[in-house]
Amino acid sequence: MGQSVSRGDGTLTLVPKVASAPYPGTQAVRRAFSVLKAFDSVHPEWSVSDLSRHIGLHKTTTFRLLGALVHEGMLEREETSGTYRLGPELIALGSQALRSTDLYNASHAELEAVARDTGEAATIEILVGDEVVILDEVRGRYLVGGRPDFGLRFPAHATSTGKLLLAAERGENATAKRAKKGRLAKLTSKTITDPDELEKELAKVTRQGFATAIDEIEEGFAAVGAPIRDFGGRTVAAMSVGGARVRFTRARITELTARVREAADLVSRRLGYTPKG
Repeated sequence: MGQSVSRGDGTLTLVPKVASAPYPGTQAVRRAFSVLKAFDSVHPEWSVSDLSRHIGLHKTTTFRLLGALVHEGMLEREETSGTYRLGPELIALGSQALRSTDLYNASHAELEAVARDTGEAATIEILVGDEVVILDEVRGRYLVGGRPDFGLRFPAHATSTGKLLLAAERGENATAKRAKKGRLAKLTSKTITDPDELEKELAKVTRQGFATAIDEIEEGFAAVGAPIRDFGGRTVAAMSVGGARVRFTRARITELTARVREAADLVSRRLGYTPKG
């Protein structure tokens, strides 16, 4: 179809209508992002064949994208196995992005203080879909402790930080979304896998203002977390301390909870949050 344009002599000329098109290169950029986003804690490395099936692209197309990303330093190719992993340039960009955020600037010193005071690994995490992503972390002094690393992702329902962030988005839409997906991933015998049980847990987290995860993400690992809020009162991140379950006695959980809540509240105030009352 086209549109009629009147000429000076009174006749009409049918001019073809040009369909709107995405910006040049949009498809290639989206495909490159789909490749990069496929790398996570479960899949730190990919072969061409497995990756092409995972992202739904032809093997030849995937191979070309991988080659371009390797050339730019975003990925690395392991010569022996032929697999690909995240490269140094991507790590450098991620680190730069982290250090340019208000959240990092407001929280890193407190994260260091918490790790120093408790001896446990301290993290700042944000919610991305159904997972939490470690935005920043400081290791504790214990040799046996948390394994978190910057950029790693974990199922939100099995972590203290994830529970806090899921609790903040509680509502009919979020509840229906989880119920539609059915049972949640079971990581240990203690992981909450029933959506209704998770909703009860999130209601409890909302009431008490902190969250715990004992043997839920991994047997022998425990963590406690507290919310970080911005100037509008929104929970934008969560801080946690985590380590070997054997050190997390009931009395120590109480101490750690108080310390992490104190630190998270200070970060929230730096972000402009003013508690009500």
